[in-house]
Amino acid sequence: MTIFDIGFGSLHLRVPPVARSDTDAHCYATNLGAAVPEAKPIPAANRLLATLPRKERQDFIDQMQRVELVYGEVLYEPGEKIAYVYFPNDSVVSLLTLVDRHHALEVGLVGREGMVGVPLALEISLSPVRALVQGSGTAMRMKAAPFLRAFRESHALQRQLHHYTYALMAQITQTAACNRFHVVEARLARWLLMTHDRMLTNPFQLTQEFLSQMLGVRRVGVTKAARALQKNALISYSRGNITILDRTGLEAACCSCYEIVKDIHGAA
Repeated sequence: MTIFDIGFGSLHLRVPPVARSDTDAHCYATNLGAAVPEAKPIPAANRLLATLPRKERQDFIDQMQRVELVYGEVLYEPGEKIAYVYFPNDSVVSLLTLVDRHHALEVGLVGREGMVGVPLALEISLSPVRALVQGSGTAMRMKAAPFLRAFRESHALQRQLHHYTYALMAQITQTAACNRFHVVEARLARWLLMTHDRMLTNPFQLTQEFLSQMLGVRRVGVTKAARALQKNALISYSRGNITILDRTGLEAACCSCYEIVKDIHGAA
């Protein structure tokens, strides 16, 4: 059962814990963006990397670091040079566009299905968005120069990143339309489902201010939307806790954008 805690300006998403081996437990670090020490190679959980041929995938991963991404960490800002690319394992990264230098709105979401730093695959070294860690967890990180070398040499990597870039562009386009035309309740349901799809076992923390940025609404709008979902018995909202009671019902309550984006990612 998935639980969201809303209280005193924060929203928490808890996914039922899964037993970890001693090796997995050793892979977590406490510093922001810190490389995780490894006694031996550990397979990546990123699905984009998993599509590469086995030997090519291992050669690629051998050039990476497994790092811990912490909630609220900014990977890069708009106009900033992309020093690293990230392939999330169980972390979630929001792509935000800035308006008037201080208003932010989420336009994309990246989890274990993709890569953060897609412009490099287009031979562009500057980020057009703010990449902000939304869900703590691990990722495979690679410096820009070796990534570009590997990308230019690997037809399989080129093919997969071209497909993923198309899917991410479609997600960004659909999100823009969703933010303009759909009601907050449906958008909140979509956002919760998209985030849940990308999470594995790590707790997910989110301030109400951050969530209002994700949806492009005021905090009061988030509260009203959560209460509406509770009224329909899709979630429970009591003493600062939100519990998803009916995921199928939540899917029915969200707008069509969720299935459109999900199908595009699946096809790509």
